[in-house]
Amino acid sequence: MTVRQPPFGVLLRRWRERRRMTQADLALSAGSSTRHLSCLETGRSQPSREMVLLLAQHLDVPLREQNALLLAAGFAPSFEERSLAELASARQAIDQVLQAHKPYPAFAIDRHWNVVLSNGALPQLYEGCSPELLCPPINAIRLILHPLGMGLRIVNFAEWRAHSVAVLRQQIDATHDPAIHALLAEIMAYPVPLAGAEPVPAAASRHYATPLRIATRLGTVSFLNTNMIFGTPTDVTLSELTMEMLFPADDATIAIVKAMVEESAGNDTPSQRAG
Repeated sequence: MTVRQPPFGVLLRRWRERRRMTQADLALSAGSSTRHLSCLETGRSQPSREMVLLLAQHLDVPLREQNALLLAAGFAPSFEERSLAELASARQAIDQVLQAHKPYPAFAIDRHWNVVLSNGALPQLYEGCSPELLCPPINAIRLILHPLGMGLRIVNFAEWRAHSVAVLRQQIDATHDPAIHALLAEIMAYPVPLAGAEPVPAAASRHYATPLRIATRLGTVSFLNTNMIFGTPTDVTLSELTMEMLFPADDATIAIVKAMVEESAGNDTPSQRAG
């Protein structure tokens, strides 16, 4: 069954309303007129290719959806969507960043939070997770919060889930991706472990960042996460990639990570160490 593409004017109005802009706001920002925008939205006028891209820029429309706007207006897409394997130089740069972050975990995720590259650090963090959740494509949010994943060992589960929900809602506001709607509904339905059911302490509101606290057999580790994106990407795939990196939030975590690394090195065979 073929899904009919909405006309350009309908898509333009949707994006304008999502960005909470009036026609006058957008016209002023794009150097156009309210009358012209009204005609574009109602289909009485057709935009030029340059106008489509200009309006998309001022509406902060993602590259994937900019292609959809161009197609709806009768133009060919402007932005390629290649696989990460085809983006050899970008993939190499990502891998260098991830590997340089060892011994701390780092991974690259796509727009749906699926892990596309990882530095494979600290396998002890994932002990006890269901093998199904560790099969590619691994979904980072699902792995951390699912009760068969790391969910039962997230010490501050309620706090971290609230953080994850806020991030997903921001992503929905930006892209209106139905897959993110589904992921949000899924994690909201996960049961809250008893250990993570206590209310978020008042002091947490004074944190400069929400830590991810994970109970392991070597002790509880606490990480702060940060992310990196490529500047001015012109490929859809690259524009949707984010590198997530975990940094130790306290001295205890540094000591535990050191013990984990030493343990992993001790478990290596001589041939593995040589490789």
